[in-house]
Parts: sequence; C-alpha cells; structure tokens
Amino acid sequence: MKDFFSLIRRFAWPYRGYVALSVLFNLLTAFLTVFSFAFIMPILKMLFGIDNTVYHYMAFGQGGFKEVVFNNFYYYVQVAIEDHGASVALALLSLALVVMTALKTGAAYGGMYFMIPLRNGVVRDVRNQMYRKILSLPIGFFSDTRKGDVMARLSGDVQEVEASVMSSLDMLFKNPILIIVYLGTMIFFSWQLTIFVLVLLPVAGLVMGRIGKSLKRKSLKAQQMFGTILSTAEESIGGLRVIKAFNAERHMEGKFRDETQEFFRLSNSIARRNQLAHPMSEFLGTTAIAIVLWFGGSLILSGHSGIDAPTFILYMVIFYSIINPAKDLSKATYTIQKGMAAMQRIDAILLADNPIKDPERPTDLPETEGGACTIEFDAVTFSYDGDRKVIDNVSLTVPAGSTVAIVGRSGSGKSTLVDLVPRFWDVQGGTVKVDGVDVRALRVSELRSLMGNVNQEAILFNDSFYNNITFGMEGVTEEQVIEAAKIANAHDFIMATPDGYRTNIGDRGCRLSGGQRQRISIARAILKNPPVLILDEATSALDTESERLVQEALERLMENRTTIVIAHRLSTISGADLICVMDNGRIVERGTHEELIALGGLYTKLVNLQQV
Repeated sequence: MKDFFSLIRRFAWPYRGYVALSVLFNLLTAFLTVFSFAFIMPILKMLFGIDNTVYHYMAFGQGGFKEVVFNNFYYYVQVAIEDHGASVALALLSLALVVMTALKTGAAYGGMYFMIPLRNGVVRDVRNQMYRKILSLPIGFFSDTRKGDVMARLSGDVQEVEASVMSSLDMLFKNPILIIVYLGTMIFFSWQLTIFVLVLLPVAGLVMGRIGKSLKRKSLKAQQMFGTILSTAEESIGGLRVIKAFNAERHMEGKFRDETQEFFRLSNSIARRNQLAHPMSEFLGTTAIAIVLWFGGSLILSGHSGIDAPTFILYMVIFYSIINPAKDLSKATYTIQKGMAAMQRIDAILLADNPIKDPERPTDLPETEGGACTIEFDAVTFSYDGDRKVIDNVSLTVPAGSTVAIVGRSGSGKSTLVDLVPRFWDVQGGTVKVDGVDVRALRVSELRSLMGNVNQEAILFNDSFYNNITFGMEGVTEEQVIEAAKIANAHDFIMATPDGYRTNIGDRGCRLSGGQRQRISIARAILKNPPVLILDEATSALDTESERLVQEALERLMENRTTIVIAHRLSTISGADLICVMDNGRIVERGTHEELIALGGLYTKLVNLQQV
C-alpha cells in the first residue's frame, strides 16, 4: 500500500477539493446509517410492547451523557405513542425511515459524485504525463525499448490503473470512514465487545493480505507479456512484406501463439486469485460474526457485558454493517496490488532520467548573421555503450553559409556526429558549438529551432498536406505554405489531389511516392526557414527522376544556410565547399571533390565503386 499512497500524493493533490467534499458526504452517510439503526429498533420495541418501561424527561447533569440521550429519546417516542396512538406513530416511523433513507442514499451519491472527477482526472493526468515524457525522452531511450511495449504501457497499463486502482478510490475514501464511525458507535454501546472485535478483524485482514501478496508479482509478468504481444504484432504489421517474402508466416504465427498462451496462463492465475477475494472475505466475515455472537452472548448470559439483549442485537446489526465495507476494503487492497504492478511499468517511463536537460542558467540564443550559423566540433568523442567509440576525437568547423558533406562507409559515425548538433545525444568528450556557444548551454527548444532536418526516411503524419507542411509552426499563412511547396517542387502534385492542400496523405504518407514524401518534408523545412540545415541521405532512396526533382528543391533550400549533408550518392555532393570522409569514428580525409580525387585515398575508392 506504500506505493499506492505515493501514487495518490503524486496525482491526487490537484483534486483535493473533490476529496474533501467526498469525505464530507461519506461522513454524513455513515452517521445517517448509524442513526437509522439506532432510531428504528427502540421504537419497534415500544410499539410492539417488548419494552414496557415508563420513561421520564431527564436533564443533562442528572446522569451520564449516554444515559440522558437514550432516556430522552425513548421518552419522546413514548409521548408520541400515547398522544397519537401506535398506528400513527408507526406511520410517522415509516415516513421518517423513508426520509432518512433518501438523505443517506443522497449523501452516498454525493460521495461518489465528487470522486468521479478524481478517478478520471488522475487517469487523464497519468496518460498526459506519459505522453509528455515520451516526447521529451532522448532517442537513445527508445533504442533499448520496443515500441509495442511502450504502446502497451500507454494504453493497457494505464487502463489497468484505471480499472484496478482508480475504481477502488471510492472504497478507500468511503469504507474507512464507515468503519471508523461504526466502530465508534460500537465502542459507545460496549467497549469490551469492541476491543474483542478489534483483535479479531486484523487477523482476517492478515489472511487476505497473504493471499493477495503474489497478485502484484503475477500482474507485473502479465503486463510485460502483454507488451511483448503488442510488440510482436507491431513488428509483424511493419514487416509484413519480409514475412511473406521469406514464407515466415508459420514461424511468426507460432511465436505469437506461444506468447498469447503464456498471457492466457498468467491471466487465468490472476483472475482466479482475484475472484478468491470475495468468497474468502465473505467466509472470514461470517466467521467473525459467529465468533462475536458467541462471545457477546456469553457476556450477556454471564451478566458482564454492560448491555442488555436488545442493545446487543443493535450492536450486532452495526457490526454486521462493518462487514461489507471491510470486505470491500480488503477487496480494494487486493485489486490495487494488480493495478500497482501496471503503475510500476508506467513509472519506468515517468521516472526515467532524461540526460538532455536545459541548463540551470541558459545562454541566450546567438544572433545569426545573414541567416546562417557557424557549427564547430571540438575534439568530440561519443560512444553508445561506453565501450567502443563511435565518434573518436573529431574536430570540424562548418562556416556560416557553407555546405559541408560527410561521407563514408555505413557505420563510420556520420549520422551520429550530426545528431550531436541538435542534442539528440550529448557528447561525452569535447564540445559542439553554435556561433561559439556550447550547445549544452542553450535551451534545447531554442537550439532545435535553429535546425531544419530532411532525413532519408521522410517522417510524415496521418494528416493533410497543409498540416504536415506547417507541422510545429504557428502563425503561417496559406500563401507561405504554397510558396514553400512550390520551391520544393511539391505544389503541382498536391493540387492534383481531390482536396488539394487539405487532402489526407494516409499513415506515414502511404498514399504518396517516395519522392513526393521527400518533397513534402523539404517544404516543411523551407517553411521553417532555419539557419542550419541537416540533410541525412535525403535522396539515397529515390529513383533518378525523383532524385532530380528533390535535388533541385534541396539546392533552393540550401541557399544562404549552413548545411551539413550526409550522402551515400557522392554525385550529389561534388559541389560542396568541404567534404569530410569518416572511417571508424574519425575524419580521415577532408577537402573539395577535386582535392580528394587528387589525393587518391578512401574518397577516390568510394567514387570508383559508384561509377557505372
């Protein structure tokens, strides 16, 4: 339960007003319930002649508080029966019972009414915080985490918290109040019996706790397995072409079947243990009633109880009323164990450390001259696993407004080096500077506002052309969007679609060709108008015609900007101001195209390999 109360402190504080109102109505419900029990039984005894005692009015001070309250209550009931008759008194009793029931149920509804915004609000906040954290975490976090598992945490685990933990909140804010009020009333009637009850109930609770202890562990395994199932499904859909090409349907089907079978087994075990809560709590509750009935009856028969038989019956009715909230409370704690297993997986994301942080005292963004920035790599070192250096002591200056190309074999560190500029990763040695300012001294959002990215895979969203081009930008006009699309050679094919710029392009732009997707990506970068442009193999996956159109768009985009180009097709970067050749994390050659050809080294070898 420690984790549960930690969850409540973290997420329920904004809803403390609702909690206070719910507690107030639950207190009212408890007192009305007790009063209705105490109200009915003595009146029935007097109406049907079970109690023939003649009562007289007693002022406070003539006896103990308990004695005066009960005596005067019986006195006024007796007067009503004598003045109006038993039938009228019974009718008034029935009416009073209806009114009290209406008040009690209304108060109970009020308690639940104000609990609903807390339940749904906490779930909404958890989901929003998860999504915000997912967006803020560095790219490296997701290289070790399967996308399907992240989706399972965002959907299934949050849903489990809603079903298990949040649905138990009303029990946890209501039932303890009922139990405390009922126990207080029982102490008022007989403290000896109540002490016995207070010894007995924790024993029953201990038994329930032992049964539910393993539920959290099993639930955690089940949620992990559900994440694995979603990951396999997501990978299968994304890789369907390869699965079919290699006739691997049976293999993937068998893998998926094994995972669902394990989830089936765990789910059965959890559900059976969960269903054990109700019959076990009912059995323990009935056993407790039987023991109290025997113990209390023995005290009355021996004359040591301090209460008479009718009051003992009322005491047993109130004690029986404790059983249901106690059972619900034990069931809630049992169910919470299952939900907290899901919360543990959610916290793996919410509490994950994000090393890419804004500095405590950020430096103001440097003013760019002529719409371009100077980028400097000074003795930069970086590795993913802390062992093999992916970038090894690289120093490079990209002057403002120039175009620098980085080439080399696959795995030589080209993309990693460029990813250090917008702080997708942080350097482990040396510095990366923008106009002389260390990128770690700038606010992350301001640093990235300087950058425009066009990647090998054009990342588009299931939205319209217009919203994809204006993605992340505000205050742009339709004329600016159209102008950007024209510069990117995209306007004509956009206007050829049924709704023009309002046409939906499908999931990840699936309704477009590779060249069209890339030109939309370029239009987005043109509209952003960044001082620094990063092109990561922007034309390597295109056919010759598409490459020509995209290259024309890129040349327009690169004008008056600092551009870093990563390229496999060396023909596209022959006009770069500087070409750097990387190998094993180091820059082994640098110069213009002509200088590198004359050098006859690795660059020349790469050029010769690409010649037809």
